[in-house]
Amino acid sequence: MVSDQNFNQEAKLCQFVAHIIMDSEEDNFMYDEDELSDPEDDQDDDFDISCDVEAAGEPSKKYWKEDDDFPYDALTPESIVVSMKKSIDEVNSVFEIPSATARILLTHFKWDKEKLLERYYSSDQESLFKEAHCISPHRNNQSSASKIRTSRSISRKDCGICLCAVTIETLTGLECGHCFCQFCWNDYLMNKILSENTGQNIFCPETNCDILVNEIFVLEVLQDNVVRSKYHKLIADSFVQSNRLMKWCPAPDCNNAIKAVYNDSKPVTCLCGFTFCFSCVQPTHDPVQCGWLKRWLKKCDDDSETSNWISANTKECPKCHVTIEKNGGCNHMVCRNSSCKADFCWVCLGPWQSHGSSWYNCNRYDEKEAQLARDAQAVSRQALERYLFYCNRYMNHLQSSKFEQKLYNQVKEKMEAMQKMNMSWIEVQFLKKAVDVLCMCRSTLKYTYVFAFYLKKNNNSIIFEDNQKDLEMATELLSEYLERDINSDEITTVQDIKQKVQDKYRYCEQRRTVLLEHVYEGYEKDFWEYQDRY
Repeated sequence: MVSDQNFNQEAKLCQFVAHIIMDSEEDNFMYDEDELSDPEDDQDDDFDISCDVEAAGEPSKKYWKEDDDFPYDALTPESIVVSMKKSIDEVNSVFEIPSATARILLTHFKWDKEKLLERYYSSDQESLFKEAHCISPHRNNQSSASKIRTSRSISRKDCGICLCAVTIETLTGLECGHCFCQFCWNDYLMNKILSENTGQNIFCPETNCDILVNEIFVLEVLQDNVVRSKYHKLIADSFVQSNRLMKWCPAPDCNNAIKAVYNDSKPVTCLCGFTFCFSCVQPTHDPVQCGWLKRWLKKCDDDSETSNWISANTKECPKCHVTIEKNGGCNHMVCRNSSCKADFCWVCLGPWQSHGSSWYNCNRYDEKEAQLARDAQAVSRQALERYLFYCNRYMNHLQSSKFEQKLYNQVKEKMEAMQKMNMSWIEVQFLKKAVDVLCMCRSTLKYTYVFAFYLKKNNNSIIFEDNQKDLEMATELLSEYLERDINSDEITTVQDIKQKVQDKYRYCEQRRTVLLEHVYEGYEKDFWEYQDRY
C-alpha cells in the first residue's frame, strides 16, 4: 500500500511534468525559467507545481556526491524533470526543432547528446529522423489534420479504425498523414497507457506505420485527468529508464535517481541512504563482479539445481530411458512404463537375468558399458554438492544480515545506558561504528562465496581462501562480542569495553581491506581463472 506521503510526491511530480509538457506554443515547447524557479508565481490552478518540500521530506535540489574518481548526482523527482528539460533545451538551442521531437531523438540515443549531435551533422538527417520513428520538422508540408480541415470540398470522411463516417472536424492525426476520429484516438491511447503501461513507445495505429506519438498530441486528445497523470509519470520514468547514465534507486518506496558522469560498477548512495552498484543496480557486492553475480542469481532462481538433483539421485531405464528414482533397498528394478516393463539392476543398469548366474559381474566396474553413465552421474553429484557448499554459506550471511536492525536496537540501548554513566553522545558512537563494520564485513563475506564458486584452484585462490578465513573468524568474534559477551564481560570500566570493541572492529576492517586489495590486484593483473561450466 502506498503511503499518503509517497502519493502526494508522485502527484506533484505528475503536475510538474504536465507543466513542462503543456507550456508550449502549437508544436513547440516554450519554457519559462521564472515559473520553473519560482512555482508559487504560477496562477494556473490546473498546473500548480508548488511543492511543500519540508512536508514531503525531500531535498529541493540535487546533491553532488563523489566517491574517489566516480562523481555522481543524487536527484529528487523534481530534479529529474528539471534535468530532462535541460537536456531538451540544449538540443533545441542547436537544432531549433519542436521539443517533442527533440525528446524522441534524445530517447533514441539514450539521452546521449554528444552522439545525437555527431549523428545529426555527419549523415543524412532524413534517415536520422526515420530511425528515431518521427517526421523531420524541416519538411515543408502540413500535418494530415491540417490538410483535411483546409479541404472545403469534403465535409465527411470515414475513420480508418471504426469505419464510421465522421465530420472533418473530428478527424485528427500525426505528420505521417494517417487520420482517425477523436474517439478512436482516445480509446487507443488509453489502452496503451493503462493496459500496456507504456507512454514512450506509442506508435501510429495505422498498419505498418512506425511514427511515434508525441506528448503534445497525446495531451490534446486525452481528456481523462487520471490517464493524463499516468502518462506524465510514464514520461518521467522513460527519461531515467532509457538514459544509460541514470538509474532509479532500488530501495522500497524511494522515488529518487542517480545520475553519473559515466557507467561503471561503483557504489553510489541515494538520498534515502541506500547504497547500491550503479552498473547492475544490485546492493554493493564487493568483491564479485557484476557479470558473475548475475549468473549466480540466475542460478539460484532457475531450475538448474533441480536438474542437478535429478541427475545425481535418479537414473534412466536402460530400455525406454524414463527417469526412475529408487524407493527401496532392493537393487532389482522393474520399469513401470506399461510399454517397457524392463528388469534391470539399479547398480550396473545391466539385465537382471544375469545376476543369478555364475557370470555375475555386478561387483566389477565395467569400463566399456557403465563408465560413461556413472561418470556423468558422479559429475552431477559433485556439481550439486559444490553448489550447495557455497550456497549454504552465502545464505547463512544473507540470513544474518536480516538481523541487522535487531542488533542496531540492542546497541542503541547499550549506548543509552553508557550515556547515563557520564559519557557523551559522541563518545558512545564507537558501538554504532562497530555494528556498521560488522554489517559491511558480513556483506563482503556473502559475496566472497559467490566469487569463490566460480574460481579455479591455483596459488592465488589459496591466498584468497586464507584471507576469507581470517575475515570470517574476525567477523564472528566481533559479532559474538556485540551480541552476547558485551553484557557479560567481566571488564568493569566503560573505557576498557570501548578499547576492546575498537580493537575488534578495526581488525575486521583491516582483514576486509587485505582481502579486497588482493582480489582487485587480481583483476588488474588478470591472474584469476574461472570455471565457466558452472
